[in-house]
Amino acid sequence: MKKILFLLAFALAVNISAFAQQGGGQRRTVEERVKMTLDRMKETLQITPEQTVKLDSVFSKSFRDMDKAREDARSSGNRMDREAFQKFATERDDKVKGILNEEQYKKYKAAEEERRQRMGNRGGAGGGNGSN
Repeated sequence: MKKILFLLAFALAVNISAFAQQGGGQRRTVEERVKMTLDRMKETLQITPEQTVKLDSVFSKSFRDMDKAREDARSSGNRMDREAFQKFATERDDKVKGILNEEQYKKYKAAEEERRQRMGNRGGAGGGNGSN
């Protein structure tokens, strides 16, 4: 009876461990992230189909460049530094500003800041707390 209880407890622990690792370890593909971003923008900013096509290109390039830089840093045994992330975000936002009208861009920046705040509250390193 004790063996059965031990095996049950062990199986439960393995199951919980595997389940916990599923959510945090998987990074979405570039296409998934672009779709998610554009869906959010369509909802909050009422972007036009023409803007959607242009933004798709901007976000796809930005996410691919960021992933490549992250992989390059990881392969050399380092983490990508905050300044590199900031450079990618600034370049992307400059392009987005040229696509959106003034009101849309203000809403976009406000939503980005809100998202950054939420991400900072997840316990990650740095988190975007007041460094602007």
